[in-house]
Amino acid sequence: MTSRLDPSQPLHGQIRDWLRGEILAGRYLPYARLPSEKALMSQFGVSRITVRHALGVLAQEGLLSTVAGKGSFVAPPKPAQALARLQGFAEAMHSQGYQAYNRVESLVERPASATVARWLALTEGAPVTEIRRVRHLDGVPVSVDLTYVPVELGRRLAQADLAGRDIFAIYEQDYGIALGYAELSIDAVAASAELATRLEVAEGAPLIHLERMTYTRDGQPLELDWIHYRGDRFRYRLRIDRE
Repeated sequence: MTSRLDPSQPLHGQIRDWLRGEILAGRYLPYARLPSEKALMSQFGVSRITVRHALGVLAQEGLLSTVAGKGSFVAPPKPAQALARLQGFAEAMHSQGYQAYNRVESLVERPASATVARWLALTEGAPVTEIRRVRHLDGVPVSVDLTYVPVELGRRLAQADLAGRDIFAIYEQDYGIALGYAELSIDAVAASAELATRLEVAEGAPLIHLERMTYTRDGQPLELDWIHYRGDRFRYRLRIDRE
């Protein structure tokens, strides 16, 4: 352990970097308790505010969590879904040992907005089915999913087990629909009050926003999704080759 800090650099940043290095090097394993605030204050000769600033940044990065009265602990690895393959959420999570289920909030028929109609190659105002779900991993809410499909398909999905199964699996296994590809866009957003309540996070917490348009193997529009993932509970992974 080092206790020497460079006074010309922000002290909290040096403590943050040291703790991050210890975690990433495996010297503190998932769920391990980190040194107490008092211990870090003594080790580095800094104030409690400086230590808390360092710990707060690491918590925002998802590397640790703080439990009132007990201290700070190394966060477990985040579940990850690979972007190189078109997979259902539960399909990807079950392969990593997580238990996934969906809380279906609503399934209703609506006139297609201009945006939904354009993506699904329909006339604006044509009936579509809107499905709202909150998806859970090991009992914790991880994402809020808003899905649109053509109304005929939606009426079939209304009879399916949307709480326990991936819609992708239902398409392939029950309906014989061959999935082809998806177009994706990803950005970062702050949780609105509504999303914060549904995901059990603080308003303004970082979320991953995914827009996905899925097509059948023969190129027909199938499903439009807008998904918000908790930034502290989920990540995407992608392998990129040079050629």
